[in-house]
Amino acid sequence: MTRDNIKRISVWSGPRNISTALMYSFAQRLDTKVFDEPLYAHYLRLSSAKSYHPGAEDILNSMENDGDKVVDMMLNSYDYPVFFFKNMTHHLLDLDRRFMKQLTNVILTRDPLEMLPSFDKVIKNPNMDDVGYKLHIDLIEEFDRQHIEYIVLDAKNVLLNPECILRQFCKIINIPFDENMLSWTPSKRIEDGVWAKYWYANVHKSSGFAEYVPKSDPFPKHLIPLLEECQPYYHKLQKLALS
Repeated sequence: MTRDNIKRISVWSGPRNISTALMYSFAQRLDTKVFDEPLYAHYLRLSSAKSYHPGAEDILNSMENDGDKVVDMMLNSYDYPVFFFKNMTHHLLDLDRRFMKQLTNVILTRDPLEMLPSFDKVIKNPNMDDVGYKLHIDLIEEFDRQHIEYIVLDAKNVLLNPECILRQFCKIINIPFDENMLSWTPSKRIEDGVWAKYWYANVHKSSGFAEYVPKSDPFPKHLIPLLEECQPYYHKLQKLALS
């Protein structure tokens, strides 16, 4: 296969989103190979996050640490018609972003009112750099400057109607929709990163996209300042999302 006829989808997500479920969805396609956060070790190597991310040492020891080599892999794999890279926006640390012109870029967001308490259960007292909302807007502004097309997905919209959103998405990026994307066997996947044991318990029990259920627990008081900081960025993303 040549570069011209391969679809390279990169989802730039924030944490505690439906990015793993989306990866599992695309893994059901026979024409697709999925990758779980290939830039994670690069990010940990260059940031203070290695001091508080669970399993950081295992991640650094099990993955390519050089972000430029990871990018080369993303752009120069040819054995499938479709590649799906589940990435985190904050993992782009110190990379030359011109490579993104060769990708189908997707911004995946989630309401911080629901995301922040979930993230705080694993990584206490997160900051804006950890949760990605400002980084998403910064990335969109960069895409606009460089005339790079992108798609925004909101987790709530996907969960409310997975088939509708996935059909729209597949049509936009010019690949056929596959009914198999809507369900899978509850299990781990070989592509899961070594961090799966800290984060993936729910998706390992799932057989498809979970039904959307609004959170009813009281919002943690210590996260209110971060919530107020995140909300303006999220509202901008929300307006751009497929629905």
